[in-house]
Amino acid sequence: MAHHVLHMPATEEQIRALRVGDTVTLEDTLFGIRDATQIHMFDRGRRTRFDLNGHAVIHTAPNVRKVERSGTNQAGYEAVCIGTTTSDRMERFTRPLMEREGVRLIIGKGGLRDESAKAFEELGGAYLAVIGGAAALETTWITAIEDVDLDDLNPESLWRFAIKGFGPLIVGMDSHGGSLYRDVQSKVSDRRAEVLARMGVSA
Repeated sequence: MAHHVLHMPATEEQIRALRVGDTVTLEDTLFGIRDATQIHMFDRGRRTRFDLNGHAVIHTAPNVRKVERSGTNQAGYEAVCIGTTTSDRMERFTRPLMEREGVRLIIGKGGLRDESAKAFEELGGAYLAVIGGAAALETTWITAIEDVDLDDLNPESLWRFAIKGFGPLIVGMDSHGGSLYRDVQSKVSDRRAEVLARMGVSA
């Protein structure tokens, strides 16, 4: 297993170097996105003014506080708690995020499914996993909310965060067909069959 430090945006070559089980620390920029953001972007035809090409997005609807705009709070928001939400319900947006917007990395909890795995393999992307309950720690990795778009959807706006040392995150799905989630499910299924067999119960 290897550790990678990626200054965003990243190249396809850098992302294809990631393997399941590796760890990654991100630097410079991260975009926050969630269900409503993507529904408006891909189902309702809205476009963002942000350039997401080569970047990472994190599944989040952050808890923020309105503040006076200043040099350190250019967007007029201050981070209170920025945690990660479960990714599965956003499965259908992985390919359009990559094809239309050029996103390379998706960060979330719980993993994604087969269609996302195919998109990662074909287009050069990866899924980075965050451990549940780590919101307070994640917030310390965000140095500022630099900008916000689609802010009528707040808190499910599209956020641009300045980050420093965001990680380590675990590569849960890579561009080579690897998936920690599929591996775990396979092991669980095998273990379940063994236990049921010992109990004399048919699966």
